[in-house]
Amino acid sequence: MHTSSAPVWNARSLMEALALRSEHPEATVIAGGTDIMVFLEGGALELKEVLNIWPCDELRGIETTATGLQIGALCTWTDIKNHPNTPSALRECARTVGAAQIQNRGTVGGNIVNASPAGDSLPLWLALNASFEVGSVRGHRMISADDFWTGYRTTALEADELLLAVHLQNDETLRTTYRKVGTRMAQAISKVVLGGAIKTQGGVVTHARLALGSVAPVPVRLAHVEKALIGRPIDPNAAEEINHDIAPIDDIRSTEKYRRTVSQRIVRSWLEREAKEP
Repeated sequence: MHTSSAPVWNARSLMEALALRSEHPEATVIAGGTDIMVFLEGGALELKEVLNIWPCDELRGIETTATGLQIGALCTWTDIKNHPNTPSALRECARTVGAAQIQNRGTVGGNIVNASPAGDSLPLWLALNASFEVGSVRGHRMISADDFWTGYRTTALEADELLLAVHLQNDETLRTTYRKVGTRMAQAISKVVLGGAIKTQGGVVTHARLALGSVAPVPVRLAHVEKALIGRPIDPNAAEEINHDIAPIDDIRSTEKYRRTVSQRIVRSWLEREAKEP
């Protein structure tokens, strides 16, 4: 078993967490630890300092706001799965995150800031047009999901900032989907992940946001597919535009050809279902 003798700073409140983050910007932030402990055990991570924010209850909770929903960064996937006000596609995403033990411990914020290309929830935040509230001792700011992931496992967070909450706009007219394709039906790292949201009026698509994960260094919007959808009835053939939006690679989990083929099929399948709805 790999262990660490790195100093651990335990934050018991948000104010203390932000102060410690300012003092120790190089520290590894830990909450649920479902990724970090795996990396540490596998010898893939060497800890120099650790900032533990798990005790910060201000970062928990799911609240309805005047404009939508606020999800605390320390909400677990079990919290998401069991809350009646979270979008159905987000609850479906939560059900795919590992086993029950991981869902009980893994956090929304951890999945977002780890910035793994295969992160289960990342494409869905793009599809839902989420905004991320981040903070430091200097103050709070909002970063759109479109601007948050800047490269492979890198984000727009400054060194002294922490992710505080996810904000979703309330729009009951959105028709959303989530689909994860892996080696197994459960407890699998994704080969392709789809998040989608469309809106129609009078049988015509007026809004479309589709995103894929595990097909690029960061989750990607399907700009060409979206353009092919908007302004006309739902057309499953828009899925063919995916070839202009993604450039997957071969790796240990899958091949470029598989990812490209599956991406097109799952988008087409969703659009075919939506096209049949009134």
